[in-house]
Amino acid sequence: MNATLRARGFAALLAGAVVVTGTALAPTAASAAEKVVLSKGHTDAVDVHYEGGALSLKVHDDTVSPSVTRDPADVTFQASPESAMTVPADSRFAFLGPAGSQVWLLPMTQDPDLLWPGWNTTTLDSGVFEGDKVRLSLVDVEGPGNVTLFTQDSFGGPIIKFRSDDGLPDAIDVPVHTHAHSNWAFSALGNYTLKFQADATLTNGTTVSTGPVDYSFVVGELSGGGPEVSLSVSGMADEYQPNDTVTLSAVQTPQTELDHYHWFSKCPDAADWSIIPGEAGASYSFTATRELNACEYVAKLYDDDHEVVATSEPVTLWVAFPPQEPGASQTITASIAERQGSLVISVNADDRAVVLPPAQLNAAGDRWESNGELRPVTVTDTRAGQPGWSASGQIPADFAGPDGATFSAGYLGWTPRVLAQADGQGVVPGAAVAPYVVGVGGGLGNSAVLGSAPDGTGRGTAQLGADLRLSLPTETAAGTYTATLTLTAI
Repeated sequence: MNATLRARGFAALLAGAVVVTGTALAPTAASAAEKVVLSKGHTDAVDVHYEGGALSLKVHDDTVSPSVTRDPADVTFQASPESAMTVPADSRFAFLGPAGSQVWLLPMTQDPDLLWPGWNTTTLDSGVFEGDKVRLSLVDVEGPGNVTLFTQDSFGGPIIKFRSDDGLPDAIDVPVHTHAHSNWAFSALGNYTLKFQADATLTNGTTVSTGPVDYSFVVGELSGGGPEVSLSVSGMADEYQPNDTVTLSAVQTPQTELDHYHWFSKCPDAADWSIIPGEAGASYSFTATRELNACEYVAKLYDDDHEVVATSEPVTLWVAFPPQEPGASQTITASIAERQGSLVISVNADDRAVVLPPAQLNAAGDRWESNGELRPVTVTDTRAGQPGWSASGQIPADFAGPDGATFSAGYLGWTPRVLAQADGQGVVPGAAVAPYVVGVGGGLGNSAVLGSAPDGTGRGTAQLGADLRLSLPTETAAGTYTATLTLTAI
């Protein structure tokens, strides 16, 4: 039956196909960690990367939108039963087996009902490797049958790239900026492990290698008739700027024919999940705002009886502090008067500028950091009623740098200190505020207490200070940045 269904597919195979190469870089893909089964659609199964001096193999999964980059250990590739074909009576294809026997083939030209795997070096830059190429090898195959990867010439003749039944490893040289597909032929049903490896020589003569990397394939039905459907949400970035468009996609593993979804959200001030009206598809888009910061989102998949089949794990939206016009200085002066006496917060006009040392890369190599001290802040309370007070600070606008560059005020934190106070005044420092971290929050983009005095003990003059800590992402542009810290006392 399968041979009959796929006869037209093998006819196309004999007609030949084209390997796709080019210099266009692959689209940027988010990373995903969930385990998936890929059985339909396009994927660069062997996706070569070079980052931080290391060569690695990934999987570029284009079966979801937006596409994602996966670890090969998290992926099972499936040649479904529909991929079965009969070996033709053509001596050029005798390497597949006797004419009339059956093979399972993922073709080099896309079939919407089958997986379309290839290899990819489009993320590799020119001038990094000798000859602008890497060597891709099939090191070993474990499984119930033989595996052959082959392309075809313009007359439909096979060009074998990797073949497991005549001795491995087999290797090919692949230029950088190459995106290619081949026919993947398996001679028997069952589970296979293909071990691929990429090697290259840098222009300075240093050799780099991924070592053998396992790729799991299932030919035919998944064991047990297939796993229970699971649902995940892809597309959520680490952080958004206000007014960015957020596009989330619900991803089934394995993919089924079900296509009815509902999306739900829960924000920090809500006790329960709320359905998002009008959203019943696999994709949900909306605009990021600061009001949505820390809101969570889930997707649910429903069957034809509107019963829940699968529910995703929550994903959390983090929205950066909105950019604002920066202040021109770091001077802070504010006062609040009362009918009997007054509460005044001030800084010395000649000692109000904080200049942090040049930021240095931290030990982990993932942040720029600098430490300094806030200039002394004086709080004087002459109110007879001694109601107590609280002094707070906030940087309401982003740090502004050269050529319009900015970074969020939240990346600056502090540890307040009481430098001096009157006898019996009872002033205590505010809590330490760490610089902003995605998923955690923090920083002086929001108001934070510098120091306070409880009711009955605030009268007198106190001097407050703070240790400052700046922690920035490594992609922050070089330059000198300034911002204004506003102090208030109530």
